Amino acid sequence: MVAEIAITPCGPITGSIRPPGSKSLTNRALIIAALAEGQSTLTGALESEDTEVMIDSLRRIGVSILHDPETHTLTVEGNGGKFHGDNTEMFIANSGTSMRFLTALATLGQGTFRLDGIARMRERPIGDLIEALIQLGANIRTEFDNACPPVLVDAKGLPGGQATIAGNISSQYLSGLLMAAPYASGEVQLQVDGELVSKPYVRMTTQIMRDFGATLEENDCVRFVIPGGQTYQGCQYAIEPDASAASYFWGAAAVSGGKVTVEGLSRDALQGDVGFCEALAQMGCQVDYQPDSITVTGGKLRGINIDMGEISDTVQTLSAVALFADGPTTITGVAHNRHKETDRIGDLACELRKLGATVEELEDGMIITPGTLQPARIETYNDHRMAMSLALVGLRQEGVVILNPACTSKTYPHFFEDLAQICGT
Repeated sequence: MVAEIAITPCGPITGSIRPPGSKSLTNRALIIAALAEGQSTLTGALESEDTEVMIDSLRRIGVSILHDPETHTLTVEGNGGKFHGDNTEMFIANSGTSMRFLTALATLGQGTFRLDGIARMRERPIGDLIEALIQLGANIRTEFDNACPPVLVDAKGLPGGQATIAGNISSQYLSGLLMAAPYASGEVQLQVDGELVSKPYVRMTTQIMRDFGATLEENDCVRFVIPGGQTYQGCQYAIEPDASAASYFWGAAAVSGGKVTVEGLSRDALQGDVGFCEALAQMGCQVDYQPDSITVTGGKLRGINIDMGEISDTVQTLSAVALFADGPTTITGVAHNRHKETDRIGDLACELRKLGATVEELEDGMIITPGTLQPARIETYNDHRMAMSLALVGLRQEGVVILNPACTSKTYPHFFEDLAQICGT
C-alpha cells in the first residue's frame, strides 16, 4: 500500500471524465432493492469500501447480490422485508450511510442484530436515530449507552406511529427512517425538529422510494407521512455518476484555469451536489449545462460568502479552490461537518493553514483568507474527501504530498489514476 502521493503540478486541464457511480444512490438503491419483492438490476453502481460493507451486511440477512464489475451492475434478489437474525453481526467500517440505513432496516426483521465499525465510527453520533426508532416501537440501544455505535437491535418488526427526528446532525437519520417506514405495520409520521441539513439527500431518498413503488406524503422536508404495510417492487434502476466525486474535477478546472466536462450529470440530477457548479460560477468560473454533461471553465477567481448546508460534502473542494481566489471565502451552514469521517471544519482548517492560508473557524463553517501558497504534507485523517480535495492544490503548487492516499477507496478507489489521466501526467 502506497504511504503517500506527491501531486505533480500541471498546466490548464482540458478533458472529459465520467466519475464512478454515486455512493449515495448506490447505497440507497441497495437498501430498497434488498427489501423489495423480486429482482432488481442496479446499473452504474459504485464499487468502493462503503458499498462493499453495505453488500456484505445485506448478504448476512439472506439477500442474494451478484456483482458484475465489468458492467458495474448489481443484481439483487429482494427478501420482501422478511429476514431473521441470530446475533447477526454487521461490520460497517466507517460508512455513515451504511450504519444509519442498516440500523433502521434491522428493526424490520425478527431476531437480534449488532452493528459496529472502526474506532472513528464508534465516535459518530447515532442517538437521535435510535430515539426515533424507539418512538416507532423498536427495541434498540447503543451497546455502551453513549449514543454512538455499536448498535444492538432486538427486532420484532416495526410497529409504526409518530416520531420526531432532529435535523441538525445528519439527514441520513431521516433517510434511514424513510426507507424502512413502508414496512412498518402501521402508518409512520415523521416530524423534523429544527432546520434539516442536506435536504437534497432527503429528496433523493423519497424519489428512489417512489421509483421502487412506495407512496408517501411530504411537506417541504418538514413532515412525512408513510402508509405502513407497503412493499417495494424490484426494478431496473440506473445510478448516476457521483456528483461529490465530480466536484474534484470541476474544482481542478477552476484551480488550473482549464476546462473539464463531467459526463452523465445534468442540472436536473438527483444529487444536490451538482449545485457545487453554481458556487464555482459565483467565484468566476463559466458553467455550461447540457442534458447529459456539465462543463466548468476556469476564470479569475474571487472569494465569496456561501451557505453550503445543502452541498456540505463539497466544502473541502471549495476550500481548496478558495486558496487561489482574490479575497476571503466564508463558508457557513455546515456545523454538522464536524461529525463526518473526521472533523471537516477543525481538521480541514489545520491542513489549509499548512498550505499558507489564514483560517478562522466558525461554529458552522470557516473563513478562508488566501496567503502565499507553500509545500505541505497533507494529513488526511483517514477521510477520503480530505485526500481528494486537497490534492487539487498540488495541481498549481509544488511539494504537495497526500498522506494515506488509500483512504480514497472508501468512495473512489481509482481517484488518483483518474486525476493523473485527465491532467496528462
